[in-house]
Amino acid sequence: MRSAFVASLALLLLVAVGADARLRLDLDLGHAIARAWCASCHAVEPGQRVGPFSGIPSFTEIAARPSTTAASLRASLATSHRDMPDVKLKPEEIDEVVDYILRLKGKQ
Repeated sequence: MRSAFVASLALLLLVAVGADARLRLDLDLGHAIARAWCASCHAVEPGQRVGPFSGIPSFTEIAARPSTTAASLRASLATSHRDMPDVKLKPEEIDEVVDYILRLKGKQ
C-alpha cells in the first residue's frame, strides 16, 4: 500500500513539474516573439519604459492601460497600424504575445 502511494505521489510530481516546465516554455515563447518582432520599436522587457524611438508605448505601458484586454491586443496585433510595420504573426504567435503583454500588468 505504501509503495503504491509513493509511486502515485512520484507520478503526480512528475506531471506537475512537466506542466510547470511547459508553462514556462509558453511564457518564454511570447517574450521571445516580442523580442524578435516588436523590440525594434517597442520596449518589450518587463519594466523597461523607453524603446528605440520616443513616443512609442512600451509593452508595460500598453499592459497598464485600462482598455487593454486579450481581445483588444489580438485585434491590434492582427491588423496593421498607421505607423507600424506590417508584421504577419500566426494566430498562435499572437496568442503568445498577448499572454506575454498581459503578464506585464502591474510590473511598472
